[in-house]
Amino acid sequence: MAESVLSPLELNRAVLARQLLLERAELSPEQAVEQVAGLQTQYAPSGYIGLWSRLAGFRRHALTEALLAGRVVQAWAMRCTIHMVSPADYWPFTAAVRQARREWWRRAHKSDVDMAAVATAVRGYLVDGPLKQAEIQKQLAAAGYPRVVWPGVQLWVDLVRVPPAGTWDTPRAHVYGLAEQAVTVPEPAPTEERSAEFLVARYLRGFGPAAPADIASFCGWNITATRAVLARMQLCRFRTETGGELVDVPDAPLPPADTPAPVRFLGQWDANLLVHARRAQILPEEYRPRVFARNIPQSVPTFLVDGQVAGTWRYTDGEVRCEPFQPLERHAAREVESEAARLAAFHVE
Repeated sequence: MAESVLSPLELNRAVLARQLLLERAELSPEQAVEQVAGLQTQYAPSGYIGLWSRLAGFRRHALTEALLAGRVVQAWAMRCTIHMVSPADYWPFTAAVRQARREWWRRAHKSDVDMAAVATAVRGYLVDGPLKQAEIQKQLAAAGYPRVVWPGVQLWVDLVRVPPAGTWDTPRAHVYGLAEQAVTVPEPAPTEERSAEFLVARYLRGFGPAAPADIASFCGWNITATRAVLARMQLCRFRTETGGELVDVPDAPLPPADTPAPVRFLGQWDANLLVHARRAQILPEEYRPRVFARNIPQSVPTFLVDGQVAGTWRYTDGEVRCEPFQPLERHAAREVESEAARLAAFHVE
């Protein structure tokens, strides 16, 4: 049977639907982060913006309460990047990417430091409870370890950010604790193989249909390892208009290309704008340098019109001020203005 061909616009609407950006959903924060395969939150408040754009009636306290109660966990996951995930997803996500992350670190740093010994030391520092990053680094230095080990610590020790650090009111996420003290370890512990399949399924439910290279980019694997995982799974298959291979989980949303896409606001580092989701063309390529500029440490907050980034925004002096990349049609400008006013109110609720 010939594989169905999906147009760029169909792929755009599929990703938007799965990312809860076509229609706000009636979900809890923990259900939402599972649906979207985690929210990337190097800057913690961007997780709040992400959920505000995705959930009906969302209020800031809902996510703060979920973080404080451990119903949402903030920790390093895919691509050595901080994500908000559910406790159920934390351990399989971590098991799926742990080895690949360690191999990347060894290649990048070419260090001969015994990271197993570093991990043992850090566990000892944290056995009595969380510590600020500066205190952990101070103790490592006192033990004679070079500064280069800190980026590798989170690859050999499962750490979580400990709230209220890393929340809307305390955005600096600089307090860390042992994951096993904060997140229940499943019994039996997830295997690397099953965890990899779990992560791929989560990714496709949140971002599919996708090419194997997209999955590799999101997970931080090489393409050979990715194809080995895909070979073990029962997946649907499609093609792009140029003949490219796409895979997907069964029964996932595939809205028609003409499905309306409302204005939505995204925070820094929203994963829909990263290279692994390029096929959906949510971020037009001509605008990529303006969103991920090399002279700024974070990406720029953006807004979507008809399913694509149409400009940037910032909150200042009690207002959300928008800067379109091109002049907007009158009805789109009104919708952007209305959504911006609601987002401004969300900032001061």
